[in-house]
Parts: sequence; C-alpha cells; structure tokens
Amino acid sequence: MTTFGSENTERIIRQYSDMIYRIAVHNCQSPADAEDILQDVFVELLTKCPCRDDPEHLKAWLIRVTVNKCKSLHRLAWRRKNVSLDECPDLVQPEDAGVMEEIRQLPENMCNIIYLYYYEDYTIAEIAEILGKNQNTVSSTLQRARRKLRDLLEEGDANA
Repeated sequence: MTTFGSENTERIIRQYSDMIYRIAVHNCQSPADAEDILQDVFVELLTKCPCRDDPEHLKAWLIRVTVNKCKSLHRLAWRRKNVSLDECPDLVQPEDAGVMEEIRQLPENMCNIIYLYYYEDYTIAEIAEILGKNQNTVSSTLQRARRKLRDLLEEGDANA
C-alpha cells in the first residue's frame, strides 16, 4: 500500500479541507458533524490512499467519500432525535441562507448536484464522474432541480 509523505499529506489537507468541510456542512447542516466527517475523510485518505497522483482524481475521490460519509451519517437512528441548527436563534446566517434553505428542501440527489454545479463549479461531466452517474442523468436531474428550486423560491416570495 502506498502512503503519503507527511509533507504531501499536509499539502492535501490544506488544499482540500475547506471544500470537504463545505460539502459536509451542506449535507449535514451541522458544523460539528461536518468536522467529524472532515476527520473521517482524511483518516480514510491516509488508510485507503488512492494510488493516483492525479489531483483531479484525488479531488473527485475526496468529494465522493465525503458525500458517502454524509449519507451514512443520515442513516444513523440517533440522528432523527437531534434538534436542527435552524432552531438555534443565536447563529449568524450567511447571506445566501435563504437560497441554501430552499436547496436543502430538494431531494438529496438534486441537492448534491445543485451544490456541486453552482457552489463548487463542477461541470456536468465532472459531477457525473464524481457521483458515478451517467452525464445525461446528471443533466436531467440538474434541470429538474432548477425547476423545483425555482418553484420553491417563487412560493417563498409569494408567502413573503
């Protein structure tokens, strides 16, 4: 098994930790859970070590592992008994919190595709490769997600 040198490991952690954390927060809506997932992803990087020197492959692998760890976390029974961060009034909301709230209402597959496309600037082909889906599937899911998101935003404007 190939291992990363400590210098290379530090570089990878510095380079990708913000992206992994953002994806984890986006999927978990909890900074604490996102931090746990960030650590789990890097532990998996160190133990399973994808043997490719290609930075794009490594980045895609890290995203895939992050999304999968978030899905695994959602399956845990104790997760259903926790209070959402939205119920904590002391937290400062980012500028695009309204849009993110609407995005979170989308089904998980749509939510991830929208996030990767608009917030991480991936192309449809790259998203398809990262998620292990057909490009046409990602494209049609993105179109459906846009329509659904537009309807949710218009509904929110009508209620305001």
